Amino acid sequence: MAERPILVGIIGYGKIGTGTYKTLLDNQDSIDRQVGRPVRVKRLVDVDWSSPRPVPIDIPSEMKATDADEVLTDPEIAIVVECIGGTEPALDFVLKALRSGKSVVTSNKELIARHGKELFDAAAERSLDLMFEGSVGGGIPIVRPLKSCLAGNRISRIMGIVNGTTNFILTRMSQQHVEFQEALAEATRLGYAEPDPTNDVEGLDPAFKLAILASIAFETRVQVDSIYREGITGLGARDMEYAGQLGYAIKLLAIGTEIDEALELRVHPTLLPADHPLAAVSGPFNAIFVRGSSVGEVMFYGQGAGTMPTGSAVVGDIIDVARNIRSGATGRVACTCFEGKHILPIEELETRYYLRLRVADRPGVLAAIATVFGEEGVSLASVLQMDASGESAEIVWLTHTTKERQMQRSLKRISELPDVHEISGCIRAEAEE
Repeated sequence: MAERPILVGIIGYGKIGTGTYKTLLDNQDSIDRQVGRPVRVKRLVDVDWSSPRPVPIDIPSEMKATDADEVLTDPEIAIVVECIGGTEPALDFVLKALRSGKSVVTSNKELIARHGKELFDAAAERSLDLMFEGSVGGGIPIVRPLKSCLAGNRISRIMGIVNGTTNFILTRMSQQHVEFQEALAEATRLGYAEPDPTNDVEGLDPAFKLAILASIAFETRVQVDSIYREGITGLGARDMEYAGQLGYAIKLLAIGTEIDEALELRVHPTLLPADHPLAAVSGPFNAIFVRGSSVGEVMFYGQGAGTMPTGSAVVGDIIDVARNIRSGATGRVACTCFEGKHILPIEELETRYYLRLRVADRPGVLAAIATVFGEEGVSLASVLQMDASGESAEIVWLTHTTKERQMQRSLKRISELPDVHEISGCIRAEAEE
């Protein structure tokens, strides 16, 4: 192959940077043939070259750097790959790359979710590519299918398990009947959870991903702060057990739905019927369920994070950008956020609910609670006494579809009843009635 190579600079040589570089090395000949020109990494940037990497690779000393400007100001480098995460200094690096005439590939979900418009505008001004397949779903292809393969559809719903850490924790709680803290400790020990797991267990990570997916699917700019978010820290082993007895699994879902030109966007634990395809997704795996006007229902499943799966997605983007450079067609895939759809407040949500209460074990308690529900317009599907010990009993209720506003009013009143000791759990449920 006589043509000169397309040169790449990678900023951040941790998990994702390592996976990206290894994938490029392992598949070099195939990648060169697919692009039609050689694709080579010229420089790797990291602030600390002494730390061990997930995949050990011998790197020539002349390729190593600690200053990002060695990539950003190098006129030979055409593609900058950002693998450091977060917004600072990643935002500055990506903007500088674009303003220097370099296309960018990133797997940084927070960066795209919070600063996507600014970055896409900067890329469009110079007809450059900004690719971000690895930002959602790790090795699962989802961004590109939404932008191309499914682009002829009107997407009405996206619902997915997009965080492997929380799915691993919930799987352990369900299968091993352990509490949240024990399952979290195991996830940390096995490397699925970060030392500070807040973004995962409080639902911020899936909210970033939903902001990206919803912006593409519904062709409107979604701000992450407009997404209702609830994590999994309040779930107990009893919830997992009772849900199973009722024929459900509990998953942390990211859900986006278009309703009459408005959007319903939420991240929270959800009861799913046991026969739903997402209910069977276990451990650290991810899956994203999409409903389109022509394609119907499709699901994307696979490893949602990790060194090599995310590296695979990043390399796919590098190949696309390199092809565009070779054909002089960078900048052809622009931002598709054409509209400004209204985001519905969570109070407008209509769904079913699972409610677990600890109450006094005496006559009239259930009637008092049912009266509150009736007065607030909440229709009950079933009520089960799951456990009784001493003078108290644990009761589980399942409602028919009702509005969030009515449910919250009911919970406030029920919590004030003298015979209600505790509202132990309230979980939204996805189910056909």
